[in-house]
This record gives sequence, C-alpha cells and structure tokens, in this order.
Amino acid sequence: MDASPTRARTAVVAAVVVCCLGGLVAGCSGAGSPAGEDVTRRTDRVAQPAAVTRADNLQSAYQKVIRDVLPSVVQIEAGSDLGSGIVYDDRGHIVTNAHVVGEEKTFRVTTAHSEDPLAATLVSSYPEQDLAVIRLDRVPDGLGAARFGDSGKVEVGQIVLAMGSPLGLSSSVTQGIVSATGRTVSEGGTDGGTGATIANMVQTSAAINPGNSGGALVDLDGEVIGIPTLAATDPGLGQGAAPGIGFAIPASMVRTVADQIVAHGRVTDSGRAALGITARTVVDADHRAAGVAVVDVTRGGAADRAGLRAGDVITGLGDTAVTTITSLAEALAAMRPGERTTLAFTRNGDERTVDVTLGKQ
Repeated sequence: MDASPTRARTAVVAAVVVCCLGGLVAGCSGAGSPAGEDVTRRTDRVAQPAAVTRADNLQSAYQKVIRDVLPSVVQIEAGSDLGSGIVYDDRGHIVTNAHVVGEEKTFRVTTAHSEDPLAATLVSSYPEQDLAVIRLDRVPDGLGAARFGDSGKVEVGQIVLAMGSPLGLSSSVTQGIVSATGRTVSEGGTDGGTGATIANMVQTSAAINPGNSGGALVDLDGEVIGIPTLAATDPGLGQGAAPGIGFAIPASMVRTVADQIVAHGRVTDSGRAALGITARTVVDADHRAAGVAVVDVTRGGAADRAGLRAGDVITGLGDTAVTTITSLAEALAAMRPGERTTLAFTRNGDERTVDVTLGKQ
C-alpha cells in the first residue's frame, strides 16, 4: 500500500456522558419493595447506574493516559515545516520521523515544560525506517520520557489515542482503535518517487493529519505502541488523505533504531534484508510495470552470490510477484537477513529461478 507521510502541522477526545433520569417510585422509603412492583422498573433502576459507571471509567482512563503521556509529546520546527516528537529519555533525546527532520540539522522544540521553544540538534536520521533522533541542547526541569510498550502484543480492536501537533495545533489528541497489524507500507517520496518501505506497521482509525508525524500512538495503559507516520491516500480524492486509515511505526522498531542512535550516533544493525543491487522498474509493450531490471550488482552481495548480473529482470521473490521497485522493497521488508528464498528473473527472454540467501541492508 502506498501512503503519504504526514509532515507539517486532532482535537481533544470528547467523552460521551450518559445521563440517567429515573422516575420517583412510591413506597421507596420502606425497607423493601412493594410486593407488586413492576419487574421492568426494578431492572432499569439497577442497570442505569452501571451504564454511567462504565462511561465514567472509560472517560477517566482516557484522561489519565492524556495526563501521563501528553507532556512527553513535543512539537518540532524543522525549518519551515512542523512535526511532532516523543521524549525518549531523561537526557533530552527525542525520537521522531526522518521525514520530519528532513535535511535540517538544528530545530526548535516546544515542550509542555518550556514557555519558549528550545534548541535541539540532530543526532542521526535513518530514512530507511523513517526514524530520527534529535537532542535538546538544554533539558528543562520536569521533562519526562514516555514509556514504550510491546508492539508485538497489540491486538486489533484495541483502543488507542494519537497525540501530536496536527496542522500546528500542539498537544492535540484523537481517539480510535487498532484497525490491523503487520501492514507493509511504502511512503510516497519526493518528486513522485518512492520513500521508505516499512514492515509490520500498526494501522489505526485514529485521525492522523499533517503534523502528527513523529508523535505518539498510545494504548490505555499509557504506553507508546507506535509512532504515527503517514495516512493512506485515496486516488479517488485526487491523492487526498483517506479518512480513518493511518499507520504507525511499531514501538519495537522504534526502540531498536533509537537505542542504536543514542548509543552509537548511527544505526549499526538495520535488521533489514537486501539483495545488494541497484535497479529500476521496467514496463512491457502495453506500458504496464513488468519487473525490476538490475542496473548494478554489489560485489559479494546476495544477488552477486546467486549469479545475477546487470540486465537481468527480477519478476518474483519467494511467493511474491515483483512488478515494480516498490513491490520488491515490500517483499524484502517482510524478510530477514540470512533468510533463504527463491528469486525468479528473466535473462535475454529466458525465465530462470535461483536460490538466494538474503544479505543485510
């Protein structure tokens, strides 16, 4: 699925209050009910307070999560663009999206504990997973890090809150559910190209708008389960955002990348599979995408070891048909370095299949 990053700049959750209006009951001053009291009326008097309690409990849970987590969500000014970020530790590290920081090296960060924007500097950006870490030049008192949960335990139907700065409206919150897990999504790149291809994303119905990127997708335990990154686009709306279909990078991947950047200043182990080629999409006589032509092969890489060479056209990887660069990237995103699979390709019009052991990006 192609989707667009939500770079740039939803309203606070409104809880529904259930009001119970009960009629006066004759004889209620007695210790017991009259022998002939209507059963339906007795049932209603018991059920209505329970409904109020359930609504109040859910509203209280929302408000507690917002109080606990929202102060750890910041607004980031990167040049003329706006995005969001999450305080990662007490040393002032903030994790966000790579497309939020762009090519900038310095930033202005607004936190819940600072009246004026604070200066921050880029630590490292990892566009392949659309993640980046910046660091505050000065850590204000009271700045607290968010808690990251286990995204492997996320379930469809789970209630979540998205926190960030959509359209520059800082400290905004939207509510929804986890719509799906395990999505592989390719971002729309600049100039019509393809951006990062990210596996195992969390799909949510919580509204994700420009500026939400880099913020927090939070469960009702107050743990960050993902970073809202992009919204699906609807070709029928002229590539406008498709309502209710947003995607978040899972917390497990965020921790893997951010921990490496904080410790080493860069990503040292991507965990992403690669073939070791430079390639381009090719089309057939009807101008339909028909495969990926190998332009160059990295010496000693997976494709080189499998015998591929420039001019070969890849048409399949494992059980997945390959017609474009995007479909090849999505197939690789679902695999791991060292995994052995099959590679289908054509050479001078002849169809061939070879075994390949995937390398590391």
